[in-house]
Amino acid sequence: MKSSNQYPSLLDKTILITGGGTSIGACLVEAFLQQGAKVAFIDILDEASNALVEQLNQRYQSTTVKYYRCDLVDIPALQQVITEVEQDLGSISVLINNAACDQRHKLEEVTPEYWDHCIDTNLKHYFFAAQAVRLQMCKLGGGSIINLGSMSWHKNQGGMAGYTASKAGVMGLTRGLAADLGKDHIRINTLTPGWVMTQRQLTHWVDKDTAKYIEANQCIKDYVMPEDIAAMALFLASDDSKLCTSQNFIVDGGWI
Repeated sequence: MKSSNQYPSLLDKTILITGGGTSIGACLVEAFLQQGAKVAFIDILDEASNALVEQLNQRYQSTTVKYYRCDLVDIPALQQVITEVEQDLGSISVLINNAACDQRHKLEEVTPEYWDHCIDTNLKHYFFAAQAVRLQMCKLGGGSIINLGSMSWHKNQGGMAGYTASKAGVMGLTRGLAADLGKDHIRINTLTPGWVMTQRQLTHWVDKDTAKYIEANQCIKDYVMPEDIAAMALFLASDDSKLCTSQNFIVDGGWI
């Protein structure tokens, strides 16, 4: 779905999206391409990511999209990719920390090693990606960092304590970095999705009962779709949001 808004300030800007090969991330990649931006994305799903690049190159022949394979828990590898993106596409103007894993886990089965993996996968790389792009954004006179949050911890969702703790930490990270980055005209915000109807959610967790539960809790009864998250990301990435920082923008149909 093409965005109904065009943001001229995004034209030719270099955008980096983590977890861009599927789901919300893939929607973000396409949304920024539609704005005429140069888009780099990181993932570990080679088949899906390469297929996405091929599909988008056919659909938008005059645009630039590049896939970089990297396991985001490997911080040196992440830092190297961010350097490569600058060399290939120019200094990064917008970073979207999107990659995460919301795998459910029972309280009694969580080990210290699994807990560390949850934090590394869902929070740690957010900080180090922001740290790595800072100097690139300074060269440009500023930039925008968007951290994807989650409604799960707001509504006391159980069965995924590692994930909810990480996502609560995303909010603290955003607010904690805002002052440090603001003096360089780099803004940083959290974008919190509601229950987004991605293929993963529909396959694993959404059935008739959960659909009724979603409808009962949202003020606006329409499903939240990846395109709704992308629409907010475009605004937060653009110069239209030049004085928005340290905030949490919620797109959930009025649930929390």
